[in-house]
Amino acid sequence: MFLQDQPAQQLLLPQRRLILGVGGCSGSGKTTLARELTAQLGATLLPLDFYYRCLRHLPPEDRALHNFDHPDSIEHALLVKHVGDLADGRSIERPIYDFTTHTRVAGLTETIEPAPVLIVEGILSLHYPGLRALYDFSIYVNAPNQICLNRRIYRDMRERGRTEESVRAQFEATARPMADLYVIPSQRHATITVEGTDALDWSVEQILQRLHQLGLVHGSHRAHPRER
Repeated sequence: MFLQDQPAQQLLLPQRRLILGVGGCSGSGKTTLARELTAQLGATLLPLDFYYRCLRHLPPEDRALHNFDHPDSIEHALLVKHVGDLADGRSIERPIYDFTTHTRVAGLTETIEPAPVLIVEGILSLHYPGLRALYDFSIYVNAPNQICLNRRIYRDMRERGRTEESVRAQFEATARPMADLYVIPSQRHATITVEGTDALDWSVEQILQRLHQLGLVHGSHRAHPRER
């Protein structure tokens, strides 16, 4: 088999531990992109969603009213520490979050071992300065509001036991305003912006090419034609 015929993921090897940040509005397609990059690069994926603050101290009926799109909803100091530990080659005990009760699972964590590539993903992953300082490369996924809302409805109804009405109400009350204040402005910190409405293969291709150009990965890389 000739070198140029080998899959790209076998050729794009990091020269050192590499930390990527993937941000964008809820429903933009950032999670799908992050998962594909995780597969392509043999990376460890660290979603910000696991670092939501535990709301066990609130009555259950009040928890759903919490603003989950505000930067303070994430325990970002712990997140920064964990990313730093993984960057330094130390394992972490990552929290486990239950979205149906808006609480962390008590007494239970998941051990995450350091890997050559770490991908940090979430709506606010490009917002926190302490987190951005740890990235070697960052990606912002852009998408129109209506597409983000439609995708958020589908996800929250299927995965989080929500109703369409509650998702729409939360989107207008907190998700859209917080995106305008914190998420969309974070785009300026991204190394590259891709469109969440483009074909996934094309977005991945752009990112891998840029990583290669910057010398963050090495090896031969074959371009794929853009899907239309």
